[in-house]
Amino acid sequence: MARIFYSMAGEGRGHAVRVRTLVEHLRHEHELVLFAPDEAYDFLVKSYGDDCAVENVRLLRIPGIKFHYTGGKLDLFKSIAHGLSYAGRELPSLVNAFRRRIDAEQPDLCIADFEPSLPRAARQAGCPFMSIDHQHVLLAYDLHTLPLLLRRYAWWMSWSVRCYYGTGPYDAVASSFYTPPLKPGFDRVQQVGPMLRDDLLTTVPQQGDFLLSYLRANTPPHVLETLARCNWDVRVYGLGERPRQGRLSFHAINERRFVDDLAGCAALVSAAGNQLLGEALYFGKPVFAIPEEMHHEQQINACFLKQMGAGNWTTLESFSDVPLSKFLLQLDHHRTSAGLLCGRLNGTPDALAAIRRALARHKQTGAPLEHAPN
Repeated sequence: MARIFYSMAGEGRGHAVRVRTLVEHLRHEHELVLFAPDEAYDFLVKSYGDDCAVENVRLLRIPGIKFHYTGGKLDLFKSIAHGLSYAGRELPSLVNAFRRRIDAEQPDLCIADFEPSLPRAARQAGCPFMSIDHQHVLLAYDLHTLPLLLRRYAWWMSWSVRCYYGTGPYDAVASSFYTPPLKPGFDRVQQVGPMLRDDLLTTVPQQGDFLLSYLRANTPPHVLETLARCNWDVRVYGLGERPRQGRLSFHAINERRFVDDLAGCAALVSAAGNQLLGEALYFGKPVFAIPEEMHHEQQINACFLKQMGAGNWTTLESFSDVPLSKFLLQLDHHRTSAGLLCGRLNGTPDALAAIRRALARHKQTGAPLEHAPN
């Protein structure tokens, strides 16, 4: 049995969902200590909190970087300012705390899902580590088919990926529902699909007569007004339970029910997180994505969704009757393309295999991992 330290970013549910999927497989053969900030901690505490007493898993809260919103919109400049403040004030002490814990508990492997402090501490301590995230897409993927603005954003953000993980040796696994070619020099970055949990894999998709929508709490009113006019029943998650609004019904987050609704809907209308889009495409569901104007990473996801023919997109701020109606009129076309991906895309086995290879290599040599992206 190996001991694994696993840290993650805390913004949104995608990081935590990815981590939990892998932990559910690993905890039967290894001891895991999870380090989660903010939303990721709030999500994982329901499965691994002290009251759950799950064998071989400990969950600890750490500080993390947050997105900031002004007037209900993502404020990129405030978010960057918070990140710089975090790097100057909290990151050094967190790295030192991780270094002390690594020295005391001697983990066999550290894994980070776009969290910067554990990789730095692992390097200082000479402990093997690897990354399993979606953000390596920005660093290693050939994104030449994207609009110029998004290519520039990806290049700029690729430096944050380098900063998070450093330039020394580490294994990198990039999880994404799209797999364009890798850029020259990044052939050792392993491309895998989204991490799909067992309850999703055992659910059989059906062709339903309703739309499913997953929205953030700060969603502007015009989005709901547009959905209410689309002449479809729409099941809305993410805004909590509230009275029915015409053909809109509002549901509290319930994972089992959400998976059933995702498997049974006609299409998904949602923000463009990699994890959720990957789950929808695994069920062969067309997607109309509505990323925020300043959320360029989700816009990249949305562009690839459109290029695959499995859906379309517009920004959240531009969401209106016209683009939604166009998407619904072309639903059969998108369903055909999405259907080609039904039952595919599961990256969980490949990610688990990468972790086991890393552990085996360290056990054999006792040395740091040898492979690294440039």
